[in-house]
Amino acid sequence: MTEIHGTVAPGFEAARDQFAKHFETGEETGASYAVMYKGEMVVDLWAGTKDADGTTPWQRDTIANVWSTTKGVAAICIALLVDRGELSYDDKVAAHWPDFASHGKGDITIAQMLSHQSGLSGLREPTTLAEVYDHDLIAARLAAQEPLWEPGTRSGYHAFTYGFLAGEIVKRVTGKSLGTFLQDEIGKPHGIDFFIGLPDSEEPRVAPLIEAPGLQPLAAASEVQQLTFANPAIPQTAPNDRAWRAAELPAAGGLGTASALARLYALLDEGTAPGGTPLISRPTMEALRTVRIQNEDLVLGVPVRWGSGMAMNGFNMYGPNDRAFGHTGWGGAFGCLDPEAGLAIGYVMNRMGAAVVGDPRSLALATAAFTCI
Repeated sequence: MTEIHGTVAPGFEAARDQFAKHFETGEETGASYAVMYKGEMVVDLWAGTKDADGTTPWQRDTIANVWSTTKGVAAICIALLVDRGELSYDDKVAAHWPDFASHGKGDITIAQMLSHQSGLSGLREPTTLAEVYDHDLIAARLAAQEPLWEPGTRSGYHAFTYGFLAGEIVKRVTGKSLGTFLQDEIGKPHGIDFFIGLPDSEEPRVAPLIEAPGLQPLAAASEVQQLTFANPAIPQTAPNDRAWRAAELPAAGGLGTASALARLYALLDEGTAPGGTPLISRPTMEALRTVRIQNEDLVLGVPVRWGSGMAMNGFNMYGPNDRAFGHTGWGGAFGCLDPEAGLAIGYVMNRMGAAVVGDPRSLALATAAFTCI
């Protein structure tokens, strides 16, 4: 039986039991799971091993790539700029990035860009994985590109391009890369152990991703899906390469712990932030989770509600409250917040789940946390 490490506050034993169950059933290799409730860390657990061979234990500070869970972290960086008055969700992207206005993109707002409405979910120009590591190159291509559909009319999940769009806005406003901004303004001041662009010194802590047997391929039936998912096609184990981890990829390249994600989301509201001191004001948090579009997503092919870079709760991904929000990553990792319940959750693992949307481990862990309150 796998030993479960960490702490659980009285009343949250059911969350620990659910986490342990996933190891008992063989669904996990290594993982961490954390829950913040009304400003307190009530669940902080880790277990298993960093490697598929089972030789290196998962430690309290083990980090792993969380794929699109990174998008939520990037959205929080932009929310901080909005809260400081350096940016508005109603701003035109081109007001900060003039080249972006080409091909009729001049009226796209920051909110539309963050909610996958800009029509730039994929690149038209053939692109290699090595080129994806060059932020300036990809940002320039997106600025010069004609949209794949009429902006503002539909959402189409910007699986990888989201990071270059969000990253360029942060760079234009602050002069810093998004990864540097994250560390300088959130990570170091608040003790959030999460990186977008991993320093070489942190490499020993990384748990390589393990491909799940029967992992479903990302669907690419339409031209939009093909350009989104296959130009370039990103291998499921790409994050195991140092080049990926070193690059700043705010759409899919973040690495961190579950406790970091839980603490970060808890910082978004005074009811969940430690000491009652949030990172952003309540009006900004409400703007962050305001539904910007609700439709069947052109890329994902499922009903979605997008906030300002956040996924609004659907299919009970983040508990019973439809106003809860967060972001999930390919394979299962997630971070979320339900301000009304006072609950923030983080989950990080190295064995990728087989479901593209709705990993059963993630759903079970979220449900277990809410049953404890």
